[in-house]
Amino acid sequence: MPPPPDDTAIRVDHLPYVARLETRPPGAIDLVVIHCTELPDLATARAYGERVLYPSSGTGNSGHWYLDRDGSVVEYVPATRVAHHVRGHNPRSVGIELVNTGRWPRWLDADHQAMDEPYPDAQVDALLGLLATLRRELPSLRHIAGHEDLDTERVPAGDDPSVQVARKRDPGPLFPWPRVLAACGLHRIP
Repeated sequence: MPPPPDDTAIRVDHLPYVARLETRPPGAIDLVVIHCTELPDLATARAYGERVLYPSSGTGNSGHWYLDRDGSVVEYVPATRVAHHVRGHNPRSVGIELVNTGRWPRWLDADHQAMDEPYPDAQVDALLGLLATLRRELPSLRHIAGHEDLDTERVPAGDDPSVQVARKRDPGPLFPWPRVLAACGLHRIP
């Protein structure tokens, strides 16, 4: 397998509220969190990212970069802004969202917990290229984790409240952790 590209073309398309997000120096970032959108496509992920969920600040939930299935990369939030993408770890981390259906559209139904869409090679190659770029640009970056590694809360299932399901399962069982860890030079937080 070839090494990851030295850099990745990134299209900048910041969210409308990006200037309202808290700033931080690049040296404050030591963790990258891998997510999947659990949505059907990039346009739907954009619509979700633009929603204002925190009226006091006028901001919402979003990762920093979104990687489509074809390997294209879009920056929604610059690394120097704190995005809302993972509970308890936002000030120290950046979030990368991979377009993938995950459990969409019944995220919390007990009978719909399989995450069976594979990650295309073009998307994983783009992820490795982005990680290589981030390692050069963020001097303190040392760690990587999946959203599911950091948010382990269990909640009542939407279709059967007597059953508990994981609130977050992304990037899920088909994410190629061995390939990514072998190439990215970061240490996974268990």
